[in-house]
Amino acid sequence: MSQQNLVLFEELVCIDGQRVGVAQLNSEKTLNSLNLTMVQALYQQLQLWVKDEGIVAVFVHGAGEKAFCAGGDVKRICIAVREHGIEDNTALDFFSAEYRLDYLIHQYPKPLIVWATGIVMGGGIGLLRGASHRIVTETSRLAMPEISIGLYPDVGASWFLSRLGQIGLFLGMTGAQINAADALQIEFATHALASGTKQLVLQSLTQLDWAEDRQAHYQQISLLLQRFQLSDLAQGYISQAIVDIEQRTQTQDFAQLYHQLTMASDNPWLNKAANTLRSGSPSSAALIYRQWQQGQTLSLADCFRQELILSVQCARHPDFIEGVRALLVDKDFKPQWQPATIEAIDNAWLDGHYQSLWKTHPLANL
Repeated sequence: MSQQNLVLFEELVCIDGQRVGVAQLNSEKTLNSLNLTMVQALYQQLQLWVKDEGIVAVFVHGAGEKAFCAGGDVKRICIAVREHGIEDNTALDFFSAEYRLDYLIHQYPKPLIVWATGIVMGGGIGLLRGASHRIVTETSRLAMPEISIGLYPDVGASWFLSRLGQIGLFLGMTGAQINAADALQIEFATHALASGTKQLVLQSLTQLDWAEDRQAHYQQISLLLQRFQLSDLAQGYISQAIVDIEQRTQTQDFAQLYHQLTMASDNPWLNKAANTLRSGSPSSAALIYRQWQQGQTLSLADCFRQELILSVQCARHPDFIEGVRALLVDKDFKPQWQPATIEAIDNAWLDGHYQSLWKTHPLANL
């Protein structure tokens, strides 16, 4: 498949002559994971649709039923750094473009609907979280599992996880996977619909008599989606474990927090989360805790700017490249973390991840 076909765009004509822009991530074999070409294509088209008076709303979805988007193409960053060294610009080019796209979605001046069925991880949540209408289905499985690759939850997670309080800290630290009911509870999603209704929803959007007042379009879409709302969702994992989560995150001491989050539990979901943290990068765990603390006081734009520094620095530190190597490149699933324990991490090590590499920040104009 050519790079040009990795995102498909079309415009659906409505009964009143106005149009709905539709963008489809079209890389089913890679679970619609984002590469730089896809990010740039999305950003350019979303900007064009902002300026087009005839476009009343935008709908973003992924090819196939297995995944909306499984994240960003971090494998390419790993290979580039291993080949060319830490001065390679692949990480900077990708993350700066991705965060600019995510920020545009958060600020988008027209209704933007994301259909997040199947696997939604990392960069997929970045596309979802800023949209005005965030749809999950009975098959949705969402997570920010960056702890396992030596990174940290980025794509604006500094902003939205910190504002979830203890639940956000738990999800960031453990990479725990959540379902549609959870997504509704923590506002990752605004609606839950049956996975088989996507084409019906698209068709129904074209049948709307769009109001002259553009601000009314948001409510028109919300009312339409409510007609398809699922009423028999599986129970969320968070609601079943909330007391445990609150107890485990009830400390301001990082070592104690790590100990409590990695304790065994009778709840299989909590146990899996504990194991993910235990086997993940100690540096990532410490960065995630600091990120969660600092994000509470930063604006969305400042969060993205800080994340770009962190992400590019992670590509210059050992664990991100090693984690991606072990999980996605060599696939030996035996990452050798440096430092190997949380006890070996000090503030100077963490501070090094926050050192800006530029006189003028690449996202200064967000």
